[in-house]
Amino acid sequence: MPFVRLTLAQGRSTEDRRAMAESVQQALVETAGVPADDFFCAVHEVPPEDFRFDPTYLGIQRTKELVVVQIVLNAGRTVEVKRALYARLAEKLGQRPGLRHEDVLINLVEVPRENWSFGNGVMSYSPAP
Repeated sequence: MPFVRLTLAQGRSTEDRRAMAESVQQALVETAGVPADDFFCAVHEVPPEDFRFDPTYLGIQRTKELVVVQIVLNAGRTVEVKRALYARLAEKLGQRPGLRHEDVLINLVEVPRENWSFGNGVMSYSPAP
């Protein structure tokens, strides 16, 4: 059910990009109850001159290694689950591929279950009658 978008400046290795995607998936499985085989992720690399952000917003010191993790997922997770997910994402991405916690920006986009079609042009999760 989640769809992950990773946005980062061009220049990271294929292994780093793969590690980022896998680390995010592991955090989702461990903290948000996502099935291990529910893995959909797109990595978007942009030219460094087009990846603009405030390096000190909210007092957090960001570098050019910043990665934006946007996760579209079903609505309904508690604040506690989200808090645990943010912490686990930073931890996992710190372990592999070695991102600084300050360089992990996370955005959750919650959608109703009926907003998904995983193929065949049909609603994947029908709303309850």
